[in-house]
Formats: sequence, structure tokens, C-alpha cells
Amino acid sequence: MKKESIAPFFATLKAANPMPNTELEYTSVFELLAAVLLSAQATDVGVNKATRKLFPVANTPQAILDLGLEGLEGYIKTIGLYRSKARHLMEACRMLVDLHGGEVPRTREALEALPGVGRKTANVVLNVAFGEPTMAVDTHIFRVGNRTGLAPGKNPYEVEMGLMKRIPPEYLVDAHHWLILHGRYVCIARKPLCYKCAVAAYCDFRPKTVAP
Repeated sequence: MKKESIAPFFATLKAANPMPNTELEYTSVFELLAAVLLSAQATDVGVNKATRKLFPVANTPQAILDLGLEGLEGYIKTIGLYRSKARHLMEACRMLVDLHGGEVPRTREALEALPGVGRKTANVVLNVAFGEPTMAVDTHIFRVGNRTGLAPGKNPYEVEMGLMKRIPPEYLVDAHHWLILHGRYVCIARKPLCYKCAVAAYCDFRPKTVAP
């Protein structure tokens, strides 16, 4: 994607969705952290279905610990890889209680030290909860970054660094949401919906798809 196309690309996405947000449901920073941890290789819809039952019962690190591992598993067993996710969430809650007074830390280093929390999850929490200009590269953003030519890369880190470098500062805080939603609903994996795409004119993908 040409440099001069990047600003209008994001201006168009912003005009269509001025106040984007995650589709995960949460009411606190901890709920967000837990939901993102549970969302690895799972859909937001599936995670929300589970957390709608879990969070009214346990939505703090101590409350999760009080459930016990089997109790937690009972609430999230509809989510893929639920056993390992339950173990990671329990261990993360223990660290939050023991090291951070039950609060979610605001630094990347402290977040990534939590079990089950990698760079992508830390980026989501830093961006969504604390408003930092980070870029959490999931499968959708990785695809959009490469397919459009916005930030080609061989791995998520390369795409992340490319996006951080090329996206104008005024769009950076919300860019993560715009790109995820664009990849989820328009620039889909199997065959992008170019004929529905508001930013097709700025995209390097060829040939553009046409309506069936």
C-alpha cells in the first residue's frame, strides 16, 4: 500500500465506525484480561457466552481462586482448550493477588509475566483498558496487514512493527479495532468481500473479488 493511501484508508474506517471497541464483553480491567486470555483460538461469541455465566459469580482474581480449578472449568468448558486456559487463568489470578494486590498491572513486562498472557493479550489490555497505542496482531490483523499491503510480514511481530511504523499517530489507538473488524467481516479469510469494501480503492490486493 502506498504511503499516501494509508491516511485515507483509516479515515474511511473511522468515518464508518468512529468509536470502535472490542466485541468481548467486560465491565472491569480484570474481566477484560480474563476474557482475552480465554479467547485464544476461540471466538468472541463463544467467550462471551461463557463469561456471561462466570463473571456474575466470580469477576475478581480472588473470586476466581475461590472457585477452584474444577469450579472454573465448569463455567468455561464450552470454550476450546478450556482445561489449559482454566489452569493459566488460575495461576494468573494467584500472581495478581500475591504480587499486585489483586489489580491488573499497567506494564507490558508485568502483564506478559502472567501465565497464559503473551504479547498479543498484553497489547489488547494495554490498548483497550489503558488507551495505549498498541497493536495486537491476531489472525485477522495478520491477514489484513499482508493482503492489503499495509504492513506485510512473515510473522505477527513483523506485521505489528510494520503497522506501528506506518499508521498515522492520530489513528493508532483505535486502529487495532478497525483492522480486526475489517478482517472479521469484510476482508475475510477464504475470499475477501472486495465488492462490499469501503477501502478497496487503497488496497493492493488483486484481483478484486466481485459479487456472486
